[in-house]
Amino acid sequence: MALNAKTLPDDEFFFGHKACAGCGGSLAVRAALKVLGPNAVAALPAGCMSAVGFNFPQLSFANNAMITPFAATASVLTGIEAGLRAQGIKPDDCTVVGFAGDGGTADIGLQALSGAIDRNDDVLYICYDNEAYMNTGIQKSSLTPFGAKTTTTPAGRNAHGCLTQKKNVFEIVAAHGIPYAATASVGYLPDFLRKLERARDIRGTRFIHVIAPCPTGWGCTEADMVDVARDIVDCGLWYLAEY
Repeated sequence: MALNAKTLPDDEFFFGHKACAGCGGSLAVRAALKVLGPNAVAALPAGCMSAVGFNFPQLSFANNAMITPFAATASVLTGIEAGLRAQGIKPDDCTVVGFAGDGGTADIGLQALSGAIDRNDDVLYICYDNEAYMNTGIQKSSLTPFGAKTTTTPAGRNAHGCLTQKKNVFEIVAAHGIPYAATASVGYLPDFLRKLERARDIRGTRFIHVIAPCPTGWGCTEADMVDVARDIVDCGLWYLAEY
């Protein structure tokens, strides 16, 4: 069934969360949970989405969700999936999904993600990529692109921004022989929703890497966030693909 405004379920990620205005990551999470539905079980490491979604009493997840150790998102997903399976809960009835930022995925969380793919655990891992450690002060991650200005890679007369290339996590994941991997952008939501629907219905480890601009860290206006996310694709800095 094609996804559109009439077929999408109600929000599982509530309005009134603590994300910055125009947050691309919160849009990615909201869109994903629309597709995965209320029975999805989510795990989130330290990062923007755990910081903005778990501020009691303003808890923003309507579905079951928990915070994981920073490096352990994929490992916690593995444990949740095993626990649900032990209770006889079928994967078709409940998607186990992780939402982690670029640092929590490509830096500290890469080992656990690689292990989950190697075991082919039946989980969906979504990396919302705003290209830096945004909620701790806009520090460089290994997904920060060359030349980008962060607080740890300043740019100016005597500094030249990030001097390393953006790690290609999509190709790293694909090299594992994963059942399904994709890249997406919050600037192209219909494409992202289709890939979420496809990932939901595949068994084994699935991975979606979605570019999600951060107006605070990138210096763009809140109203321009979606347009920026679209421009990134249109100018070739980010590509949309499936494996």
